[in-house]
Amino acid sequence: MRTTDAVPVSLAEIARIAGVGRAAVSNWRRRHDSFPSRIGGTDVSPQFSLAEVEQWLRSNGKLHDVAGREFLWPRFEALGSRDESGLAVAEAARRMRSPRARSHSSDLSEEARDLAGEAARLGRSEGPRETFEFLLQRWLDTHVRQLSSTPAQLASLMARIALDARLGEGTGGLTVFDPACGTGHLPVAAAQEYTGPGLALLGSERDPALAALATARLGFATETRTEVRTEIVTADALRADPFAGLRADIALCNPPFNERDWGYEELATDQRWTHGLPPRTEPELAWVQHLLAHLRPGGTAVVVLPPAVASRKAGRRIRGSLLRTGTLRAVVALPPGCAQPHSVSLQLWVLRAAPDGPASAVSGAQDALLVDATRLAKPGAREQGPDWAPLTEFVLSAVSQLDAPEGELPDGAVRIPLLDLLDDEVDVTPGRYAPAGNDPSGVELAASWEELTGSLGRLTELVQNLSRLGLSSGESRTTATVGDLVKAGALTLRAGQQPGNTATPLPRDTGLPLLTVADLLMDGTPRTEVAPGASVTVAEEGDVVVAGVVRAFRAWVHEGPPIALGPQLHVLRVDPEKLSTHFLAGCLRAPSNGRQAGTHASSSSRVDIRRLQVLQLPLQEQAAYAEAFLHLTSFTRLLTRADALGEQLAGDIGDRLAAGGLTPGR
Repeated sequence: MRTTDAVPVSLAEIARIAGVGRAAVSNWRRRHDSFPSRIGGTDVSPQFSLAEVEQWLRSNGKLHDVAGREFLWPRFEALGSRDESGLAVAEAARRMRSPRARSHSSDLSEEARDLAGEAARLGRSEGPRETFEFLLQRWLDTHVRQLSSTPAQLASLMARIALDARLGEGTGGLTVFDPACGTGHLPVAAAQEYTGPGLALLGSERDPALAALATARLGFATETRTEVRTEIVTADALRADPFAGLRADIALCNPPFNERDWGYEELATDQRWTHGLPPRTEPELAWVQHLLAHLRPGGTAVVVLPPAVASRKAGRRIRGSLLRTGTLRAVVALPPGCAQPHSVSLQLWVLRAAPDGPASAVSGAQDALLVDATRLAKPGAREQGPDWAPLTEFVLSAVSQLDAPEGELPDGAVRIPLLDLLDDEVDVTPGRYAPAGNDPSGVELAASWEELTGSLGRLTELVQNLSRLGLSSGESRTTATVGDLVKAGALTLRAGQQPGNTATPLPRDTGLPLLTVADLLMDGTPRTEVAPGASVTVAEEGDVVVAGVVRAFRAWVHEGPPIALGPQLHVLRVDPEKLSTHFLAGCLRAPSNGRQAGTHASSSSRVDIRRLQVLQLPLQEQAAYAEAFLHLTSFTRLLTRADALGEQLAGDIGDRLAAGGLTPGR
């Protein structure tokens, strides 16, 4: 496809287009005089002409199965305005689904309309839905600091809770309502989770670009279903309710937080405030009551709220009314990282409109379910989110007991009688009431002691083995770089790739798990997978994998089933007649090796894999080194495990001693 000279792209964008690391692009720029000249930016962040980059990549054979949409996105970004680029993506989606459609958006420039038309033509050849999702995700990633979206896993969890918690069935299928829908994550999740007949997805959004994108997204999400109605209205739902009189089966919402200018003065006498006028400082409680006003009897709402809403003094009267009427049925405290802001432990409030008939129809209405899921937080970068599989299982197992007063709750969930909550504070923060977990039994403590003793014994053996390593005579040993070994045919080197829109959250068990640098910075567990047949770099059992980022630098021998590798990860496959895999991995992961091969001094810089040094030894001598490297790896793992186990034991014993559950020995 043709591109425009005026469209600038960065080194990172070139790397993404070519499916390589940024270090590779920098290397091309240094080694090839024909690489396009800089047209803008700075020496640190240069920019290049997209058209010239495309021509150079193609003429030098650097493009392999690259979709045309990779070249399309920079042109949307070059439109400059967040709103115009978003509306242009939405317009492209409309034309993809309706090829004969003509632009009717007066908010778009001629350039944006032409680009939308070109994107629509490309989408019809490369896949309309895939092209739209690609452009939408790039738009969201570009404007992530200005937008707050609901992650797909959280949206799915909310939809499942709402569907399970509603009482009875609505007439004519399911009606889903979201008055602050953003780009439509929650309605789309409801459409995916609901498999019954008849579906209406209704929502509003005050931002025209977001509303247009939500409309486009719902169109693709429901294109294979029959009896579906979708309607997204551009409106401020609190000030000008476009769905007055609507009674939905479920309502899902992730409303804007901490907005003081939400309409307090003009809405003071609004009929929606059946539980009390929300204070000016409590806009979230206005959204809660707005949702309740649009539920049918027995309908359920699930809303994302900041934790302060559960305890702020200004909202205690409304919280008390929600509890007394049996409307607030559950509060779930989520671990940090589930959604923006990632540093905060957000909450899910599960609310239910009173059913028709006597009040006794609501089982267990004299208590509230409080669920503390914060203990499922994962270490590492919170922006990557928690481990969604166990979190979802835990929350759903707790909420499934919502109307079962005698049902067994998992550790971390508790039923609290309303009389205990309706005090002067009316604090419904789960952490105040839900136990973090049962104290370990004597058998469990003994098992932990046995494991720690065994780990310390094995550590002693490893220390003895490692202490027998002798100092060399001081003679310099010859080394070779990975690049030299590749040229000599001793190994092959392949870089991981950006899978684009083909990555989906685990578990689906239909494709290859995808390992990324972000996974390594947490616990090393893949959280996404790639579709079968996707063009990716795969590590097989026995391959050496290297992370080429300074802050996550490591090398190891892959064990287990094949796994796909993301950007900045590299797979090395050795010739067994020339190299030992464990010897190679041990040499590569030496910390000094990574520092010397780093391209910059910062922790976010890349490691040039081809510059990593490997000791040159005959194959028969490599075996002893490989064994020593294996001992060192086992030592590191056991040391980490013993540290964590010892800290946990110290905490458990301290708690039991302080509570009188243990007695000092005599």
